[in-house]
Amino acid sequence: MHVGMLGTGNLAVTLGRAWAAAGHSLVVTGRDPRHAAAAAVEIGAAATAVEPAGFAGRADVVVVAVAWEGLETALSLVGGPRGALAGKTVLDCTNPVDFATGGLKPSSGSAAELVARSAPGAQVVKALHLFAGASWPYTGPRDAAPVVAICGDEEPALEVAAGLVRDLGGAAAVVGGLGRARQLEEAAGFVMTVVAAGHNPRLAVPDVDPALLSPTP
Repeated sequence: MHVGMLGTGNLAVTLGRAWAAAGHSLVVTGRDPRHAAAAAVEIGAAATAVEPAGFAGRADVVVVAVAWEGLETALSLVGGPRGALAGKTVLDCTNPVDFATGGLKPSSGSAAELVARSAPGAQVVKALHLFAGASWPYTGPRDAAPVVAICGDEEPALEVAAGLVRDLGGAAAVVGGLGRARQLEEAAGFVMTVVAAGHNPRLAVPDVDPALLSPTP
């Protein structure tokens, strides 16, 4: 699969490396061609830097890994508002959280819903915003693999997203349609708030008896 990385920072590079190791090829783009070229070099031989105008045509699936403040600009660069991403699975990893307070920056809705509005026809899935890039790839015991909550409205896109999560070593949990994205983004703010208070967020949620869990499909 040709995975398009919209973004050139640490998350894009780390995810790109892990997916390259899983056998995918990568195309990378961003506002600055020099940064895109540098990110492609960091990812390795499976990655190619491309100009924003040609990005959509080179990617089977698009991963949005940019800061909240640059989200609309990045989508515009690759033709999202003009329909260039229509029909494509688009994973939104945006973390629109105020790191000082843990509050969401958008007053309503979610970053993922903004992606959907800014890229009409795209099949948007919220995913991978809760884990730092250093979490991937996960290579430990399967029963302790990170669980990535994802949400979206199109089943085929959710399946693509779940497959990419598995390629990172994680497990995907579908929690609903795209309308649940704000809840997932608020969870990132909760995690940051607990960390800022000096505690491990893993211990801030109840441990559930495995016998009560539904079987994983």
